[in-house]
Amino acid sequence: MPKYRKKPVVVEAFQLTEELLEEKGWTEEYVGNQKIKYRLDHAIIQTLEGEMIANIGDYIITGIKGEIYPCKPDIFEQTYELVED
Repeated sequence: MPKYRKKPVVVEAFQLTEELLEEKGWTEEYVGNQKIKYRLDHAIIQTLEGEMIANIGDYIITGIKGEIYPCKPDIFEQTYELVED
């Protein structure tokens, strides 16, 4: 079976923390045309596939086409590394 390597792609991302949720409160914001609803201990993200929950510690990624989606920290850390600006 053929093997493939993922192309290097730089994405923007931030980690959902308790401090961020306290700061945001019960607010909503748009990233592009997708909505993030911040709640007390999670965020609800309107993704291209429907609503997804991001829990404290999860990363919220903005993909190469501007789409946003949550990612568990262990998967994020295995897939991405920090790029200097």
